[in-house]
Amino acid sequence: MKIFISGGTGFVGEHLCRTLRERGHQLRLLVHRRRGADERGIEYVTGDITDLKSCAAEMSGCDAIVNLVGIIREFPGKGTTFERLHVQVTANLLTAAALNGINRYLQMSALGTRAGAVSAYHQTKWRAEESVRKSSMEWTIFRPSLIFGPHDGFINMLAAQLRLTPIMPVIGNGRYRLQPIHVDDVVRCFALALEMPETVRQTYELCGNDRVTYEELLDMIAASLGRSRPFKPHLPLGVMQMIIPLLQKIPLFPITMDQLQMLLEESICDNKWPSMFGFEPRRLQDGIDEYLSIT
Repeated sequence: MKIFISGGTGFVGEHLCRTLRERGHQLRLLVHRRRGADERGIEYVTGDITDLKSCAAEMSGCDAIVNLVGIIREFPGKGTTFERLHVQVTANLLTAAALNGINRYLQMSALGTRAGAVSAYHQTKWRAEESVRKSSMEWTIFRPSLIFGPHDGFINMLAAQLRLTPIMPVIGNGRYRLQPIHVDDVVRCFALALEMPETVRQTYELCGNDRVTYEELLDMIAASLGRSRPFKPHLPLGVMQMIIPLLQKIPLFPITMDQLQMLLEESICDNKWPSMFGFEPRRLQDGIDEYLSIT
């Protein structure tokens, strides 16, 4: 199968490309700038995913589309907005697919996406999903929880802080829960879905088996680093809800109100996907032990 992938050079995309190539698929990745020559099984094409003509021109001859494009934080001054990267990109891909006669479509969404969501992130993910559901495509939507693995953003960020200091401030009570899933488990579901007709017009929430609080996660990361449990001073939630809106426009400020809202909502689900895809998710502690150096 020849598969067109948007967002294929990101964290999840790199893992997905490796998995799909191992399963014998040919890949075409849309990129802003070429980083080198085509690789075995991967063809790089230059274009702009926010421009319909650009992405439609590069889809010819493909059998399926995988959309991994997404952002966790907006930078409006650079044109990096949820509306543009979630909603507009999805609409462009669906239209371009129709123009090229492509029927199979896989969409990366996010756990917590729903009608009536509070965060702008989830609101735009929901609108993107609605576009997919209303299309004539043979679609499958995945909603992963926090994705962890080598070169992830969140676990590695916390690990970097723990390497510098044993003090890890926690907003609120720190008991909000997460159910992280390993990136290799996520991409395996994507790859299998392309081969499983029964996944057409289905939405899957993807979580690991380990449900932990934010404070417990900090302790697990410390253990992977060979460190003792960090000191976790609690920052009053009400105070942080006043401070964050004032500082979130600073690029280096570590959290936005959207991200805080999603933390407080929690990121957990009832794991029903293993019965469909036929494998169990990797354990959280085992997974982070593999890529966090013991010091």
